Amino acid sequence: MGWILRFVVGCELEEFKEYYRRNGFAGEQGTGELGITEEKIVVQDPAHLIVWRQNDEIIGDAIWHETSTDEHREGVPRDKDDREILTELCGGKRDNIVELHEIWLIEKYRGKGYGEKFFEFFEEFIGRKGYDSIVYYADHPAALAICRGRGYKEGYLKSLGEYVFYIQLENHTS
Repeated sequence: MGWILRFVVGCELEEFKEYYRRNGFAGEQGTGELGITEEKIVVQDPAHLIVWRQNDEIIGDAIWHETSTDEHREGVPRDKDDREILTELCGGKRDNIVELHEIWLIEKYRGKGYGEKFFEFFEEFIGRKGYDSIVYYADHPAALAICRGRGYKEGYLKSLGEYVFYIQLENHTS
């Protein structure tokens, strides 16, 4: 077959926006455009975008950012229910956490184990960057299965209708 999956940190913004449009992602208010929040995260630090490439084609992406139990991102406070569930999952830990903000894989590439490979890569990548834990909000059955299989602690945020997953990375303790 000769197809190699690579996770590449960073991507030229216009190439990423074109991939987003071409694949019909809902994006900003269903327009297929990259959302304002996601673009801001990527522009502030291009390393917060990880594209999944098979040969030269982008087939998936992930966007992440620093977070805490009090704020989604700096200046964006969490609501009470969100704070409480994160505090419980994190065992009272407050910072040095990253949030996996968005993860997407083009449908025809799903079911091949790429999500599992990505989580392996991402956990190692984040640990090397000095962070010690990851939080991820999900409702897709495949994402739920991967997080559960990898030992993430789990809660349910009723107000969002999503599960909240948390993992303390093995290489780091605090």
